[in-house]
Amino acid sequence: MSGQNAGPMPAACPRCRAPAIQVLSTSPVPGVWVIFGCKTCLYCWRSTEPEENRDPEKYPAAFRLTAAALSNLPIAPQVPDQIVAGQANHCP
Repeated sequence: MSGQNAGPMPAACPRCRAPAIQVLSTSPVPGVWVIFGCKTCLYCWRSTEPEENRDPEKYPAAFRLTAAALSNLPIAPQVPDQIVAGQANHCP
């Protein structure tokens, strides 16, 4: 990736430092910004964000994740079905 603000492909995720990074989206104006995503922890960031959101060395330590932390995170509760007027709600 090149361009004034787009920058190169990151080597690692700022949050978990995994190398599994992908480009999720690019600016409609070429070279303006790129949205990157981590395949490991699902963190997403834009190339134009402040360094503490893009650089693993500057990412706040309180918000970093490790492989051990990722495997021990609680599972999010299931989102119930939408209630539609006139229909029964089939949530457990």
